[in-house]
Amino acid sequence: MNKKLDNTVKVKSKYLKHTLDFKFDAGTSRGVLRKKNSFFIKVTFPGDKKLEGWGEAGPLPKLSVDDVSDFESILKVYTNGLSDKEIDWSEAGILEFCKAYIMDAHPSIRFAFETALLDLFHGGKRQILKNDFYSQHMPIPINGLIWMGDESFMLKQIEEKLELGFSCIKMKIGAIDFEQECRLLGFIRERFTSEQITLRVDANGAFSPQEAMDKLERLAEFDLHSIEQPIKAGQRDELKRLCKESPLDIALDEELIGIYTKEDRRKLLEHINPQYIILKPTLVGGIRDTREWISLAESMGIGWWMTSALESNIGLNAISQLTASYDVYMPQGLGTGQLYHNNVTSPLEIVSGKILYNPSMAWGSI
Repeated sequence: MNKKLDNTVKVKSKYLKHTLDFKFDAGTSRGVLRKKNSFFIKVTFPGDKKLEGWGEAGPLPKLSVDDVSDFESILKVYTNGLSDKEIDWSEAGILEFCKAYIMDAHPSIRFAFETALLDLFHGGKRQILKNDFYSQHMPIPINGLIWMGDESFMLKQIEEKLELGFSCIKMKIGAIDFEQECRLLGFIRERFTSEQITLRVDANGAFSPQEAMDKLERLAEFDLHSIEQPIKAGQRDELKRLCKESPLDIALDEELIGIYTKEDRRKLLEHINPQYIILKPTLVGGIRDTREWISLAESMGIGWWMTSALESNIGLNAISQLTASYDVYMPQGLGTGQLYHNNVTSPLEIVSGKILYNPSMAWGSI
């Protein structure tokens, strides 16, 4: 380990591109996903090839601010330049280094380097932070995600999630006929009360400001927990009005993307005053910035939960460990590890609507 007396180190890094193949057509209001590119970051100490830290940069198409055509060229500059840098070899030092080294405009890359360096810091064992998810194998409650598609496809997913023991169902809406979506929500409510099954919906900004209130009132009939991003991001005054007047709690999601400074984040939350925010480290700036969002939200009495951004198990493991460093009680959005044919084999396991780190299962090669 190239460690100096002042507790700084130098490391080397490289990346590997991996195209994840969905098991089905994953429909959202922004289109259908069949494949997704991720870039795995490996960091090592000079002269020590055995000890490795891994992270994942996986910008979401049409959503991430760093979903750009020259993404790989940008990533290459960061990986090549890392060997010249000295890093304060502590958890806080690593996060501060990544904040300074990786531009705000490249949040998925920052998250990847944070994860890889913290993995290396903790001994290359896929431990990212000190947390009970990794060390005590504490399960985290998660929601069962229902993807958009035709009515029969969505109904099949709902039945499967209920059979698997999920107590919270999240349904993406806004792509098929609204009345069909209401029928699907009604199907669940006819069988289960809100005390038995928590229902969330995610509109991904599909409603217009003019129609949003009528649809929110209709959706409230199904005793939903909340709706994510009912209208497109950037319409702050309209969102403020909806959050104040809606019979249904509203969670901000896409609205948080591209807000870089603590003061701008504070102003956003104060202006809109949502009931919840949803945090995807890949989209909002990584681990350090996610913590900042949480601190601001909690200081204002705003609830939050964590959600993956369709990462492989490399990124999902890091997000799960970050989540477990807080006292969470609501189901989180961490059930995306089973989406792909060619995910990285990992100890992550979903049992009865919870995700856990099963030490009897090994990590596969990357």
